[in-house]
Amino acid sequence: MNTRYSVTRRQFLEKTSRAIAVAVAAPTLFPAVAKAAPSQKTIGIQVGAISFVDEGTEKVLDILQEKGAVNAIFLATFTYGRGIAGRQVQNAPLPDHGKQEYDLNFHGGNYATPHSKYYRNTVLKQTRAPDHGDLDIIAEVLPKAHQRGIKVYCWYEDVFRDDISGVKNLRELDLRGRPAGTLCPLHPDYRNFLTGLTQDYCESYEIDGVMWGSERQGPLHNAISARHGGRADSSRVTCFCEHHQKAAKERGIDFKRAMEGFEKLDQYLRAARANERPNDGYFVEFWRLLLNYPELLAWEKLWTDSKHAIYSDVFHAAKKSRPGVQVGFHIWHANSFSPFFRAEQEYAEFAKVADYLKIVVYNNCGGPRYANYIDNVASTIFHDVPKDELARLHNEWLDYPNEASLQELSTKGLSSDYVFRETRRALADVNGKCKIYPGLDIDIPTSAREKQTTPDDVFASTTAALKAGAEGVIFSRKYSEMKLANLAAGGKAVREFGG
Repeated sequence: MNTRYSVTRRQFLEKTSRAIAVAVAAPTLFPAVAKAAPSQKTIGIQVGAISFVDEGTEKVLDILQEKGAVNAIFLATFTYGRGIAGRQVQNAPLPDHGKQEYDLNFHGGNYATPHSKYYRNTVLKQTRAPDHGDLDIIAEVLPKAHQRGIKVYCWYEDVFRDDISGVKNLRELDLRGRPAGTLCPLHPDYRNFLTGLTQDYCESYEIDGVMWGSERQGPLHNAISARHGGRADSSRVTCFCEHHQKAAKERGIDFKRAMEGFEKLDQYLRAARANERPNDGYFVEFWRLLLNYPELLAWEKLWTDSKHAIYSDVFHAAKKSRPGVQVGFHIWHANSFSPFFRAEQEYAEFAKVADYLKIVVYNNCGGPRYANYIDNVASTIFHDVPKDELARLHNEWLDYPNEASLQELSTKGLSSDYVFRETRRALADVNGKCKIYPGLDIDIPTSAREKQTTPDDVFASTTAALKAGAEGVIFSRKYSEMKLANLAAGGKAVREFGG
């Protein structure tokens, strides 16, 4: 067993176990502590516009403060995705607040007012969300939150629709030259849109901060399905557009060799999924491809660098517009499962262009997601390895000595010890150069047969993050899918351990 933090962890677990024994099962147990002194740490929550529309701004702010001890709102201001905006996703149980129905006509976009001067250098000019008419969610929430001493951050992500005006020419191209649903991180119009959007938020509103996130990775990692979610089509990896070809040439990367390498990789992966074992085994054959086609890694690095450049773009655009604004980034959950993706997410490098990082440590849904990741990579480069052995190997790589077996991961989830360890790792990497706000899972949807969130889970994960030394936490994914008892359990942990 890795004992790097064993003494601290034992002390933490003992205290947490005693605390959980008195943890609440319902929000009615918290009114007596609702007026406790506010935490000096950032206690954030992600909220979409729909919650303020459905429940009323003042009522939502009351709930967030009283139950969650919240002092910062991460307001979903731009997205075309259902992960951070809209009501509960269809077929998942509705929470005990808000309208008891699904918003099946969800569209998405910019929930604030776009000011045209910031979008002169991009074709993405018409992104106003039609969901709530003329409502400007920042103008609605910001003054009322500030009156209560609650900070407001604009939270926006790298998720788009195919039917947006102007988006067609910004899409990535896959290995066969087909357009993808994602936008190319090297396309100047896309980069200009993101910097314009950032400047618009920072200059048009008295916001306290911004947070941008992108849950995407490069072509090599996608090809081998090193991710949670569905298995990838290795012929649909991106991006091979003219902008990436030009950047490759500047780096001395042979485009034709890169294409040939990815075609060979595609053939290998299709054979692997058909259980056609190479003579020397799956992993050896994969490594041979890397040796024969170093362009595979070079193209992965090229794509990743192009995405990471956007973090710098956002940071500098925000600081130029509003020097005191806090700039941070959402770090995708694949960082918890894939050693390949983790190698690309060097926190010390992020700290150069961030005031804080929201590291995703969603432990409840993390169990099913981790199990799904293992299943994915077991079908490709690790096809020689029994899945339970592969899971144990990843636990060693990732420093997770106390997690459930692969057979139980989906039903038990990941532990609060995982939250503690990942928080400590992030803090050690940034070494005080930026703040760490772990993103904590409250009722992120899972299937009926998978781990469901309880108040004890939220209390334990919140306590773990704070005991590890986090400068704050962010309750995630969105208020509109959270049960109030679970949110209240997070608030209780903040009041007891938040400082």
